[in-house]
Order: sequence, then structure tokens, then C-alpha cells
Amino acid sequence: MRFRFTPLLAAAVLALGVSNSANAAEKLKTMASFSILADMVKNVGGERVDVSELVGSDGDTHEFNPTPADAKKLARADVFFVNGLGFEGWMERLESSSGFKGATVVATTGVKARKIDEDDDAHHEDADDDDHDEHADARHHDHGDMDPHAWQDLANGEIYVANIRDGLIAADPDGKAVYERNAEKYIAAVKKEDAAVKAALASLPQSHRRIITSHDAFGYFGDAYGLEIVAPEGISTASEPSAKDVAKIIRQIREDQIPAVFLENITNAKMLEQIAKESGAKIGGTLYSDALSGKDGPAPTYIDMFKHNVGTLTSALSSQAK
Repeated sequence: MRFRFTPLLAAAVLALGVSNSANAAEKLKTMASFSILADMVKNVGGERVDVSELVGSDGDTHEFNPTPADAKKLARADVFFVNGLGFEGWMERLESSSGFKGATVVATTGVKARKIDEDDDAHHEDADDDDHDEHADARHHDHGDMDPHAWQDLANGEIYVANIRDGLIAADPDGKAVYERNAEKYIAAVKKEDAAVKAALASLPQSHRRIITSHDAFGYFGDAYGLEIVAPEGISTASEPSAKDVAKIIRQIREDQIPAVFLENITNAKMLEQIAKESGAKIGGTLYSDALSGKDGPAPTYIDMFKHNVGTLTSALSSQAK
């Protein structure tokens, strides 16, 4: 039987080819500066977006140094999602070196930023003036006067999601309905977790609401959920606490009977282990602050991070209260 390629058949083949091409079309290419933000973009973007991250699981964005390979990856992206508030001190340099031509979306747009100078410095007020000024400068130079760790309050997480949604819609208007639907579903899950965190921490006695963490990544968390956080490294992991800072914290733990110190997944544990040993406080566990765990870890998503952190806090602090 002879095969006749008629005009009608040609049109059908062309239509099928266009359809297959559309189905195989490249997804919107997005880049997120760090793993927590990448997880949010994945939740909002769904199947319409391809999400890469610069600083991956258990990575320290404070200490990150972009490579030429990172610049090449960013150059191929349509949208670059960043935290802002000075968190990515290397961002402008990377954008410039990469020749990035896409849109940059700042996830903290609209967030009420927490001021470092009012909250962080109070933890170091007993150091002498020269020493205090030197280390205050080290703590502040990366981020100015604003604490960038706004995602640690789930109410701010909702603002992140809304900004991500709007950024994706601007870059891909055809996906508007998908992005809005995904964002609505995700915000509902974030709200639910926010209520769960408040309920879980409400049972802690007032005497067990002061804790020590490696660096001051939990200021928003403390403000939102009623904990006081003392952090020897200040806001950035790039700064080293002075001997006086460490000695002051040890005295404070003893005097105030602070029950536990908590390690972080992105920082060296040795300093806190020393503080715990010399002060008598217990190591309460590991908290996830600036990065998620790997897929097989306890905090592979933004919401899982809160579940793990709150579980770790309540387990350690409740047992110490007994």
C-alpha cells in the first residue's frame, strides 16, 4: 500500500509536531540563592519551573564564594530569587560577572525587618568598649543594621511565598493560574505550621525560654514564638566571638540557669561544646537555621525544618524543666 502525504496529513503532522514541541518546551529556568528559598520556589512553581540553588543543603550562605561555574548557571536563568536584607553579600558581584539578564526577585520585599543594633548588641553589653565595637562591626558588616533571617518567622514565610508567586507570574504570565493555586495551597500549609509551632512552644515554662545557639539566626523565631536567643557569633558565621563574649555567655548561663545550648547544621560545633562543658548546660540537639538538610535528613523542606526545630526545642527544654 502506497503512503500518500496529502495536504491534510501534512497539516495534521505539523499540528502534532507543534503540540509535542510545546509539551517538551523548556520549563522556566529559575535560580534560588539558598536551599530554603529553593524549596519555596519549587512549591509555588510546581511542574512549570526548573529550580536550581547556589548554596545547597547544609551550606553556609554567609561564607559562600561563587565560582565561574555558578556564574554560568545564573547566566542561563530567567529569574533569580534572593533573600535580600544583605544576606547574599556576594549577590551583586555574581550578577555582574555572570552577565545575568533575567529578573531578580527579592523574597523579603514587604517584610518588617528586625534591627540588629537593638537586639543583637544587648547580648554583648558587658564587654569593654573597644572590644565591643570591634566585634559589633564584625557582626554587622555583612548585613548592615538589618537581620536577614526573616524566614524564621512563618508569618514572614507567607510574604516570601507571595513575592515568589508574583515573580513567577511576571516571568511566565501563562502560568498565572497555576502559580496562584500553588501559592494559595502552600500558604495554607505555612499558616497551619505557624499555629502548630505556637501551640507546641506555649507549654514551655518562662524559665526555660532562654537558649544559646551558634549564631543569631533565630531572632525572628524568638520574637514570633516567645523565646530569647543568645548567640556568641552574632548575626554572621563569618565573625568570631571574642574570648570575653564567650566568657560572658558562660557566666550568663550559670547565673540565669539557661538549660540548654543548641548546635546548628551550618556551624562548627566546637565552640558551643566548650560553652556547654564549662557552663554545665546541656547540648539540646541540632537546629536547622540557614539551610535545609539533604533529602534523607530531618529537615528537607521549609516546613519540615520548623517541625524538626520545634520538636528538638520542646524535647530538650521540657525534659530540663522536669
